[in-house]
Amino acid sequence: MKINHNIQALNAYRNLAANQFNISKNLEKLSSGLRINRAADDAAGLAISEKMRSQIRGLEMAERNALDAISLIQTAEGALNEVHSILQRMRELAVQASNGTNQNTDRDALDSEFQQLKEEIDRIGKETQFNKMDILATDQSIDIQLGANNGQILTLTWKRQLKDSLGEDNINISTLDIKSVTNAQNAISTLDNAIISVSKSRSKMGAYQNRLEHTINNLKTANENLTSAESRIRDTDMAMEMTEFTKNNILNQAAQAMLAQSNQLPQGILQLLKS
Repeated sequence: MKINHNIQALNAYRNLAANQFNISKNLEKLSSGLRINRAADDAAGLAISEKMRSQIRGLEMAERNALDAISLIQTAEGALNEVHSILQRMRELAVQASNGTNQNTDRDALDSEFQQLKEEIDRIGKETQFNKMDILATDQSIDIQLGANNGQILTLTWKRQLKDSLGEDNINISTLDIKSVTNAQNAISTLDNAIISVSKSRSKMGAYQNRLEHTINNLKTANENLTSAESRIRDTDMAMEMTEFTKNNILNQAAQAMLAQSNQLPQGILQLLKS
């Protein structure tokens, strides 16, 4: 028996300190919900998790980009829908002006509305904007970032939509009038071509929108899968961590009791000396 060094007490104290440290780690993980709170917890896991997080945030932003692109397309296509309605009305007026029962004064009245509608098409083309961008007044080539990484881009393109360059085929209606039967007949043919040309533009925009909607669905799926993978690396298994906490808490109480017992051992030497 020795007095200067109580090895049993030192051993019990070492185990007590280790158990208290483990309890501290358990509480940190349980309170934060994270298995990795600092690099020392899992250096490799932290590096992988951070790369996944950058990808997840990139995918979320790409989804927002796609939604913005859909909004842009809907703005442009909505304007072209009105252009289509105007072209249909202009064609009606041209058909009416082609009728030989009309006098020149009648055709002049019809042409007055015809010219106003033509100017309205030009106004729509020049004033349709998205985020202060003119999206119909000039030929468009707009890059949309649709992924988390460099180079994952979709380029939206369409022709300008003005009275002197209408639709994908650049139909010019700026010089049309319906002041005579001949001019009205010519206007019908040109307007038919303009309607077809604008339809091509709207079809292209519709195809872009459908593609972007599928892109968004794919981005959501990729985001979900990557988030799940990152969670398995970084998040705490609450049930397992609670089990570890309970175990360490019991060991801590046992170590405290054993430390108290080991501190009583030198008392035996005193009893021996007394005897």
